[in-house]
Amino acid sequence: MSIITDKPAKEDPVAVAGVTYQRAEDGYFDKRQLQRTAGIWGLWGIGVAAVISGDFSGWNGGISAAGFGGFLVAAAIVVCMYIAMIASISEMSAAMPHTGGAYSFARAAMGPWGGFVTGLAETIEYVMTTGVVIYFSAQYADQIMKTLTGFSLEAHSLMPLWWVVLYAVFVLLNAAGAEASFKFAVIVAFISVGILLAFMLIALFSGKLDFHSLWDVAAGPGHSTFLPFGGWSIVYAMPFAMWLFLGIEELPLAAEEAHNPERDIPRASRWAMLTLMVTGAIVVFLNPAVLGSTKTAASSQPLLDGFSALIPGNLAAILSLFALVGLLASVQGIMFAYGRNMYSLSRAGYYPKFLSLTGERKTPYLALIVGAVIGFLSLFIVQYGSSSAGSVVLNMAVWGAVLSYLLQMTSFVILRRRFPNASRPHVSMFGIGGAVFAGIVAVVIFIGVLLNPDYIAAIYTVVGLYVLAIIYFATLGRKRLVLSPEEEYAMTEKQTDK
Repeated sequence: MSIITDKPAKEDPVAVAGVTYQRAEDGYFDKRQLQRTAGIWGLWGIGVAAVISGDFSGWNGGISAAGFGGFLVAAAIVVCMYIAMIASISEMSAAMPHTGGAYSFARAAMGPWGGFVTGLAETIEYVMTTGVVIYFSAQYADQIMKTLTGFSLEAHSLMPLWWVVLYAVFVLLNAAGAEASFKFAVIVAFISVGILLAFMLIALFSGKLDFHSLWDVAAGPGHSTFLPFGGWSIVYAMPFAMWLFLGIEELPLAAEEAHNPERDIPRASRWAMLTLMVTGAIVVFLNPAVLGSTKTAASSQPLLDGFSALIPGNLAAILSLFALVGLLASVQGIMFAYGRNMYSLSRAGYYPKFLSLTGERKTPYLALIVGAVIGFLSLFIVQYGSSSAGSVVLNMAVWGAVLSYLLQMTSFVILRRRFPNASRPHVSMFGIGGAVFAGIVAVVIFIGVLLNPDYIAAIYTVVGLYVLAIIYFATLGRKRLVLSPEEEYAMTEKQTDK
């Protein structure tokens, strides 16, 4: 597609579908440029890095929700959902290689309001996911420091200091330039996969594996060892199973920084998904076999506890420093995602326009800073409001994710039906049926989160954010839109038959 050039503000605003587009003033897009630096390995790295922290912490809550058997079923369903969904997203990203990602797809299919609602869901997902990974990274880092030095910030109620340091470091890294971000992502992705493979080898040859302990969760009255809390608990476990893959769908956000997005984003998505399926299987089967499912479910750092059970304390702490790399990889990868998501929505006027300024290094530094402030405040408010910040913010991220997934799969079906002969450089092998399946699973998870009383705080918070955001868009944002690449594509015939 052609990239929009600056136009003088001499034409009248354009009103369509209840919104008004202002013509961009001279220099508007010059101040909002990204740089093409990523090949297939860079895209693979950013995809794996964004997700791999889910292998280190968070997923194990699914065993607490459903026992090992229930979590295994939940994970199998979620894997199928992601495979079908990634195929659908790859098709749309190849046809619409814009940084907007989910927002771009929904804008083309459902108009400005659909684009805004979908883009906002993805913002919530990525900002809150970054917060969760920061939270778990701080837990890991503090435990390692305590093991090596005997000192703990948590013991002195100073955990927010870890959050500040981690946010600051990774805002600076992501603001340093896209090339540095992609190179770092590849390095930490390889290190993270390596430490998980090391855990697998140590566990397999340790003589300490006990696969009978996978089933040590006590069954509730009238339930089995396989499903100790009943069949519905599988739905409650699905959000935690998502944690093994949540964020892999971010790759389309790198479309304007990829050398060949139409070809490389689908390829990188498939390889990243395969990588994460292997690493996920390692921790799901071996971590509980080392610790027992009951202990794994209760741990805030299951891989660290797994290493500690296999090897002496100080050596375990040193190896866990490498494990911490996996968590930090996801901070970088997911922060990249929220930066590009907010950048694209801001560039088009849905969010305040200053968030899309990129500066000399061609990175959306203001979006990165604002997202970090929102994430930090969310953790702080939840942590000191008598709730567990990790679980509440995690479920806010999951709720935003499944809403985004449902809207993206809806967009896929609409685009396939409205424009059956449109140019599609990559085509999903699962077609409309695959998108419908992925959408249905997303709905089930969405309902499960709604019905789970443990998630009430997260639900109310997300609903409140949506109400405020929609009020803003209805009163101000919809009158200030700009014809960015995503908007230009949706308003022309570029998506029609070719």
